[in-house]
Amino acid sequence: MATPRDTPASRRTRANGDGTVYQRKDSRWEAAGYVLAPGNTRRRVRVYGTTRKEALAKLTEKIATSNRGLPVPSAQGSVAAYLTYWLENVAVYHLRENTHTRYTACVHRYLIPGLGKKKLAKLTAKDVRTWLNQLRATCQCCTRRIDARRDQPRCCAASQCCRKLLSPLTLTYVHSVLKSALEHAVREEEIPRNVARNVRTGTPRPRRFEPLTADEARQFLNTANGHRLHALFELALHTGLRKGELLGLHWEDLDLDAGTAAIRRTLQRTTAYGLTTLPTKTRASERRIALPTRCVHSLKLHHEQQQREREAAGTTWQDSGHVFTTVQGRAIDPTNLTRAFTTLLHKAGLRRIRFHDLRHSTATLLLEQGVQLVVIKELLGHAHIGVTATVYAHVRLRLQRDAIDTLGTALGSRETTETARSGGDDPPPCAALVC
Repeated sequence: MATPRDTPASRRTRANGDGTVYQRKDSRWEAAGYVLAPGNTRRRVRVYGTTRKEALAKLTEKIATSNRGLPVPSAQGSVAAYLTYWLENVAVYHLRENTHTRYTACVHRYLIPGLGKKKLAKLTAKDVRTWLNQLRATCQCCTRRIDARRDQPRCCAASQCCRKLLSPLTLTYVHSVLKSALEHAVREEEIPRNVARNVRTGTPRPRRFEPLTADEARQFLNTANGHRLHALFELALHTGLRKGELLGLHWEDLDLDAGTAAIRRTLQRTTAYGLTTLPTKTRASERRIALPTRCVHSLKLHHEQQQREREAAGTTWQDSGHVFTTVQGRAIDPTNLTRAFTTLLHKAGLRRIRFHDLRHSTATLLLEQGVQLVVIKELLGHAHIGVTATVYAHVRLRLQRDAIDTLGTALGSRETTETARSGGDDPPPCAALVC
């Protein structure tokens, strides 16, 4: 009688639950078995191979994964189909409208053209890495047909590629959008793991900004004196509030007697609803801050000015409750505020910067005056102190160098120390206050 050891490998009886393996008429080998599926159910899967060993190895891997409690992927569609579903049914309910608009542009501009044809269940980390490397080295004028829309072609259409490449920040952003989409696919048990998390894009350098120095900030405020939004610009430089947070302030948010302001909302222009009041950027952004005495005085004067504008407008006044409004009482469009800010910079003879750089100016000046990083973090409304430390790392490095130089002077010879002291009547530049 034949023993199991004498039985050919293709005819051995497999244990219950191990599945079946057999050779098809087309000479390929097929293995089938039951595995864990989404919804705590089980379904039969089939795998194929050129040899019995290959098909059996694929089935064994799926069964082993199933035994660890990981559902077998059910996604049979493409990456493009899932990204479209994710944008229209998931992201739209969890993101701000402007953020969703940027995500949509990113998906249709980069993700779908690069990975859209791949099967979601078969997407690998190697696919993502290869796509990112290609995206990093591809001229966007040619890929997005920017050159074709020009009156005078000057890139690939003229055989002179301008090498307009994506910045490291943009590459990191595109990668993060893909990770977010695949993370939700994992939560929905469409795929077993997020392969985009296994790909590293590197940490891009922080975006450069040009904060105002103490002298420039003083010059700007002197120029803004007399402007109907002088209180806004003064508040921006003394507190580091974001543009949307300034425009979203209501009088009920201010306690001028106590000298505090509650930051609860932000004003943004959206495509669907126009000027819209939204919650703050993050939970940490919802905060209460102390107002400088100078800002309290300016806000009181601004309130009196607003009352005069209300009386002058009469029945055309639209009471929005905002602290900073137009002369008719309506909320101020962020674009119009930027335009007024740029005009003041030009009038003051200062270089052109972004409005957001006023926020950076506040943090930089506070750091230079020795204010602790945790205090600045609370004032700016950063979610983590690591964000504050990373953004203003260059300022802290300069302060460290100044401290080391000061220590070096103190540890030098007595003559050097006395010379340094005799010439130290003037305060250092970092001690200058924003007036």
